[in-house]
Amino acid sequence: MSYLPDAIDFAQVKRILVTKLRHHGDVLLTTPVIHAVKQQYPHIEIDLLIYADTKALVEHNPELSQIFCIDKKWRKLPLLRHLQAERTLRKQLQGRHYDLLVHLTDHWRGAKLARALKTPYSVAAKYPKRAKSFWWKKSFTHLYPLPETPRHTVETNLDALRRVGLYPRPEHKKLVLQASSQAEASVGELLQQLQLDKFWIIHPTSRWMFKSWPVEKNIELIKLLQDAGVPLIMTAAPDDRELEMIKQINAGLETRPITLAGELSLDQLTALIAKSSGFIGVDTAPMHMAAALDKPVVALFGPSDEKKWAPWGDRSQVIAHSGFSCRSCELDGCGGGKLSECLSSIEADTVFQTINSYLSDREA
Repeated sequence: MSYLPDAIDFAQVKRILVTKLRHHGDVLLTTPVIHAVKQQYPHIEIDLLIYADTKALVEHNPELSQIFCIDKKWRKLPLLRHLQAERTLRKQLQGRHYDLLVHLTDHWRGAKLARALKTPYSVAAKYPKRAKSFWWKKSFTHLYPLPETPRHTVETNLDALRRVGLYPRPEHKKLVLQASSQAEASVGELLQQLQLDKFWIIHPTSRWMFKSWPVEKNIELIKLLQDAGVPLIMTAAPDDRELEMIKQINAGLETRPITLAGELSLDQLTALIAKSSGFIGVDTAPMHMAAALDKPVVALFGPSDEKKWAPWGDRSQVIAHSGFSCRSCELDGCGGGKLSECLSSIEADTVFQTINSYLSDREA
């Protein structure tokens, strides 16, 4: 039952295009939209339009029919080649004959697509930065309000469906993430070589370094976990700043944990997390990956807002310092200085005690 006079009859919908032009974690947090539709209307084909560098997180999602990508490198191409790439993409999308466009960012491309594809229905949010744009408002058949109070990104994404008359059931608000069989096999072989059965993953870094916990706190926590007999694998992205931080952490340890920083693809990291007993980290895409795989997650939050970005699910614990009234400022460190005191003030023992609550049955 719908309460809306302009609700869509999803029984008549054959094909939907969802667009999410953001980062890795943002794309993963879009999957409940796809899952909610497929659970109620399994006949509908759903395609996804994303940036090419985020494809690995949805490439093996069984609920997607096709994935279309925009390569950020197109902007560096000669003008004619760039235009050709854009035209090829547009023709591919037009050939799919979508009934509904679900645009989940404030990117202008969504408004342009709604017009170019001429979908019977299209939905997007009333983003503050587009509030004065008559062109934006007239590009979509349906617009939905964003709450002034903090709301988890998963729910905000699902609001797009609510606006057109599809109300997600609680059991359908699920992240979907799956590794390839090749990644599962390679990670399984690696763990056999390492003679590891049960282990926790610690991922100290983020692409945004102001979200990262200090090196010395990571060293202290790892020592506490090692003393407690918890096997660890430390991971990070193949980014110079992240790898340098991992190097500094290892330099402060007499016994270094197994370190796979920069050595795994996202597909392999998915497979590794799936084999783990739990995940320790900060507000970053791998944190969301662990939540999607239904692992215990201990997540440290500083300037980012856990009401919007907490690991999704009921097996997670967020640790945030309560002594800073300025949280969650979402600034690039205090005063823009790249260091977030609300995060650096979290004590290693506090994190250890939270992890220890998961270890009561000696799961790790």
